[in-house]
Amino acid sequence: MRPIDLTDFAEKFAANDDPWRTYSDRDEAVKRAAILHALGPGPLGRVLELGSGNGSNSRAMAARALRLHATEGTPEGTALTARAVADWPRARAIRLALPARLPQREYDAIVIAELLYYLPPQAMRHVAKCVAQALRPGGRLVLAHHQVDYYDFVQHAAGIQQRFLDLTGRSWRMSTMRRTRRWHVMVARSICGDRPGGQPTYDSHSSAI
Repeated sequence: MRPIDLTDFAEKFAANDDPWRTYSDRDEAVKRAAILHALGPGPLGRVLELGSGNGSNSRAMAARALRLHATEGTPEGTALTARAVADWPRARAIRLALPARLPQREYDAIVIAELLYYLPPQAMRHVAKCVAQALRPGGRLVLAHHQVDYYDFVQHAAGIQQRFLDLTGRSWRMSTMRRTRRWHVMVARSICGDRPGGQPTYDSHSSAI
């Protein structure tokens, strides 16, 4: 099988509003709760979501964000995301095919879930630099990705989140929110006054099953 691309994602969303059962699967609900925990209790300020898919995570974040930009690369997924956040006037679904300029110059939190291994290495490098520039000092970067490979990935899942952080050229204080055999949710906060290429530090608390 070949790696999936935006055309394939569009076809999946056109055929099924929830092709990966992100609304109904219990494991997805656990992952979503870990993402919300990583963001903090709120109210959140300006939040950016990259790769919103059908908006299942967007809807949960919109309820506690003062402003949410939920971006998605396909028109079908963007429409589903818009429907998911329709009850929150300060949440917007934006079509954005990465790599691309982000919608706003600065955000208080950025969420990237189930996206990085679908990007070619050069595209991921571009996104990492954009994220590092857009996240305000002390802001939260939440990453949630599988730890095992699937047939349609462009890159290997193992270590993808650390590789992404390394590409930002910034130093991070990282904490694991939840880790299972299949996926890992973590939050990274940039260290103020860091230098490009600085070494990450780790907080001690984590949850694993």
